[in-house]
Amino acid sequence: MDKLEEKIGYQFHDRSLLVTALTHSSYANEKHGEAQSYERLEFLGDSILGLVTAEFLYKHEPSLPEGRMTRLRAELVCETSLHKTALTLGLGSYMRLGKGEEHTGGRERPSILADMVEAIIAALYLDSGMAEARRFIMARVLNDVQFGDSHRGGDYKTQLQEVVQRKSNQVIAYRQVGETGPDHDKIFTFEVLINGVVSGRGSGKTKKEAEQMAACKALESYRE
Repeated sequence: MDKLEEKIGYQFHDRSLLVTALTHSSYANEKHGEAQSYERLEFLGDSILGLVTAEFLYKHEPSLPEGRMTRLRAELVCETSLHKTALTLGLGSYMRLGKGEEHTGGRERPSILADMVEAIIAALYLDSGMAEARRFIMARVLNDVQFGDSHRGGDYKTQLQEVVQRKSNQVIAYRQVGETGPDHDKIFTFEVLINGVVSGRGSGKTKKEAEQMAACKALESYRE
């Protein structure tokens, strides 16, 4: 843990938070309740990361409309971005996995590594507050953001179409699976299906935005 704390740039007062952030549910299940998994921390860390990234975009991109900021935020905090952060920290060598997950390559799985980054963000927040969580996010997640035409919340539906059509007989379809909130502030949820199989899900304040977010999530799996 000393080496990981050095990489993070922070020494925990309650190191059990860091240990929990590195504990997969497969390990916790094997210990029959003697260890907690990172899942609750990940939930909290996801919200903190979203807030800090939204604040960052608001301050640094004053000309961007809300819809494009939403798409750009999704791009900056997507699994691919968080996986990259995990690799720079070498999280794979620190995580606690169950035997089954270990044998099936869980230590290198992008989704698990990305989740653990969010869990570490929450652990920092709980141990020392928002300032320390923000410092980590700025240093490790948003450290190499370069604004320009390539970071304007791209057309993910078009990108997905281009990727999928590299193979013949591929069919993409979008379907609405949720709608919440009052009429003046609705949130729509869509899924994107490739050959009838759900490949991504996303939400937004308009149906078009939700479709874009679903396509963004689907692209993550293609980029792994």
